[in-house]
Amino acid sequence: MPRLPDARGTLSEAVIGALGSEPGGPAGLAPDGAVRSPDPYGDDLHLALYLCYELHYRGFDGVDDAWEWDPELLRLRAALERAFLAALRSDVPVHPDVASALRDLLVEPADGEGVSHFLRDEGRMQHLREYLALRSLYQLKEADPHAWAIPRLTGRAKAGLVAVEYDEFGAGRADRIHAGLFAAAMSELGLDPAYGRYLEAATAHALAVVNLMSLLGLHRSLRGALAGHFAAVEITSSPSSRRLVQAIDRLGAGLAARHFYAEHVEADAVHEQLVRREVIGGLQADDPGLTNDIVFGIDATVWLEDRLADHILGAWNAGGSAVRRPL
Repeated sequence: MPRLPDARGTLSEAVIGALGSEPGGPAGLAPDGAVRSPDPYGDDLHLALYLCYELHYRGFDGVDDAWEWDPELLRLRAALERAFLAALRSDVPVHPDVASALRDLLVEPADGEGVSHFLRDEGRMQHLREYLALRSLYQLKEADPHAWAIPRLTGRAKAGLVAVEYDEFGAGRADRIHAGLFAAAMSELGLDPAYGRYLEAATAHALAVVNLMSLLGLHRSLRGALAGHFAAVEITSSPSSRRLVQAIDRLGAGLAARHFYAEHVEADAVHEQLVRREVIGGLQADDPGLTNDIVFGIDATVWLEDRLADHILGAWNAGGSAVRRPL
C-alpha cells in the first residue's frame, strides 16, 4: 500500500493528520472556513479528496481500515465533493442532448493538438515517462471506479457495462488485466509500478481527473453521470491509444508499453459500440430522467481532460516538466 503524502494545504493536512491517528477522534477535521471556500480545482482540495477516496480502494500503509467509514471524515469529504461538483456544474459547457455529446466525441479534428499528438510527433522519452506517471493514478486501478455502477444498472445497460469491464479485468486471465499491463509498461520505461507511487508527482489537474471517477462512482444519484464518463473514456481511448503506439514505436520504448496501448486500440474500438448502444442506449430507455446527467458526465470528463492536457502541453512546450516532483 502507498504511504501518505506530504500535505498541500490546510485541508489535506487535516486529512493526513487524521489518518495518522486512531479513528473516532475529536470532531473538526478541518477549519470551517477552509471547507466553505476552497479552490475547487486546487492542489489542497484535490489531494484531500483523493486521500478520502483511496480509503475505498486500497488504503494507505499504516492507516486503520476503519477510517473508510468514519463519520467525521465522511462529513469533510461531502463538503469537498459539494465544492468540486458545484464548480463543475457552473463551469462545464454542456451539450443539449446525448446524441450531440456523443457525436462530438466520435469526430476527431484533422489538426488535433492533444498530448497523444505531441508524443507521436515530437515527444521525447522523458515526456512519455511523465505521461505514464501521471496516468498511473488511474491506470493502476483501471475500470475499478466504473465497477460501482454494476449493481445500480439493469438490463442492457448492466450487460453492456459488464461486458466491457470483463475485458478490462483480463477476460478471466490475471496476466491480461489492464492494470497489470500498465504496470509492466511502467517498469519497462524505468518507472516504479507500485500502486500510488507517483501521487506526490501528480498535479491538481491529474488528481481532478481521477477524483471525478470516484465521485461519480461512489454516489448512486450520479450513476447517469458515471455512465457518461464511461462513454467518454471508452470512445476517445482507441484513437489516442493508436497515436501512443506510434509514439512508442518512434521512441523505441519497448514491447510492454506498446502492448498496453495496442490492446486499447483493438478492445476500445469494440467497447465504443457497446457503450454507445447498450450502456447509454439501455440506460436512456430504462430511465429517461437520467439523460441530463449522462450529458454532464460526458462533458465534465472532456472538460477536465482538456484542462490536464493544457497543463501538460503548456509545461512541455515551455521546455519544462508536467510533474510536481522529478521522477
